[in-house]
Amino acid sequence: MFFNLGGKNLMKKLVSIFATALLVIGSWGFSWVTTANAAEFNIFTLQSSSIVAVRRNAADTKLGQIQGKLDLNNSDVRDFRDLRGFYPTLAGKIVQNAPYESIEDVLEIPGLSESQLERLQANLDNFVVTDPAQVMNAGDDRYNPGVY
Repeated sequence: MFFNLGGKNLMKKLVSIFATALLVIGSWGFSWVTTANAAEFNIFTLQSSSIVAVRRNAADTKLGQIQGKLDLNNSDVRDFRDLRGFYPTLAGKIVQNAPYESIEDVLEIPGLSESQLERLQANLDNFVVTDPAQVMNAGDDRYNPGVY
């Protein structure tokens, strides 16, 4: 009886309102699932769990270890530009004589001049030594690491 009041137009309006409401409610529920949250879908229930996805690659891990210092075993020649008197000659010697087991090993590079030795001693606090990592030395080229 209710449907006879407006005929087919009323039925079309009701169906379109109902479909729109379902779309809004459905998209509203899924909009809370973001890249930081993972949704677990079960056949019988829809459950969501908060799983924080943290992605760290090997380079990020290595950079976390050096904490803003120059890694004598992984920094390239260009990284020494901010230290006065290092780029390019002294930086090249440092790179050429790597790997180092301790920071003080850099003071034993053969052929250092007095001024180079003084510069190294004055900047020992700016250095760190970690294991050589392929991810930081792509192509084994610490002189020109893809920067042209």
